[in-house]
Amino acid sequence: MSAQRMALKQPESFAFSAAAEKEIDMWVAKYPADRQRSALIPALWIAQKDAGGWLPEVTMRTVADKLGMAYIRVYEVATFYTMYSLAPVGEHFIQLCGTTPCWLRGSDDLKAVMQRRVGGQNTISADGKLSWLEVECLGACSNAPMIQISNADGDHYYEDLTAESFDALLDKLVAGEKPAQGPQNTRHTSEPEGGATVLIDASIYKQGRKLTKLPNQVKKLEIVRHAGSAKAAPVKASSAKSTKPKAAAKPKAVETATPKAQSAAKPAPKVLYTDGPTEGTPDDLKVIKGIGPVFERELNEKGIYYYRQIGAWKAADVKMVEAEALSRFPGRIKRDEWVKQAKVLAKSAAKAG
Repeated sequence: MSAQRMALKQPESFAFSAAAEKEIDMWVAKYPADRQRSALIPALWIAQKDAGGWLPEVTMRTVADKLGMAYIRVYEVATFYTMYSLAPVGEHFIQLCGTTPCWLRGSDDLKAVMQRRVGGQNTISADGKLSWLEVECLGACSNAPMIQISNADGDHYYEDLTAESFDALLDKLVAGEKPAQGPQNTRHTSEPEGGATVLIDASIYKQGRKLTKLPNQVKKLEIVRHAGSAKAAPVKASSAKSTKPKAAAKPKAVETATPKAQSAAKPAPKVLYTDGPTEGTPDDLKVIKGIGPVFERELNEKGIYYYRQIGAWKAADVKMVEAEALSRFPGRIKRDEWVKQAKVLAKSAAKAG
């Protein structure tokens, strides 16, 4: 980063163009009459474009007069942000990001190119075409290293640069060409090189298509508890089926199929989550204090539909559920006594049934 200093040579006068005046008035109209200074940042940006890419001292005073501000207040803002230039710039003004992501990806190599071709920061090349400044993050970290180029065509990002591609880009600018904006390698926006790897099934974009299953969906995991320890296993088609008897009796609890070689003395794993409401109408979990519509939906998505499921939770189960579905609110289950409430509700539901 370099300090902002006003140029020694300054123009004597400045007046807004009709287009710039109209645009600034549009921004001023967004604020109450006694808050017009809130339009300062866009006003300075418009004025900079109107003044040839930089902010002469007389231009800053003109902006201050228009917004009814003290001159020093405008100067404070203009010297704080590197988006404003207080000295003349080249036809193509290059702001080069030097923040950590870009630095790790080779921004020093880009700086070396500018130093070789132009010289130090805030220096204009002999032909007047190029000037540059190292700035802080420009918000395109996933495409580091990157730069922003401001010229008569606007302000555009050029990303995924190397010293060689940056040199070639500058050659095109100096020659009067308009190089393609965005990534300068094979990427399209921020997707992986070589193309996208997800949401690539063209059928999902067909108009009117009813999506019943997500493409590329990973198999759902069924969480089971073995002697107090939790582990995840892929759900099999046969593992989540209810074992309803032919008679109109209450369905049995859903259980995960146990290995044939399992010892009779070893307790069968208890299913914490299920694939769906396989045992009748799901309970209204919102009756439990502390569970609203959002929590209920998240619990349902994890296979929790019944009071009896929550009422059977142990400390390890609570910890698992918070990690899986409620990581944003640690301790919520214990604090609101979900398990205690669920036991009472499950007992009442059993009597009513």
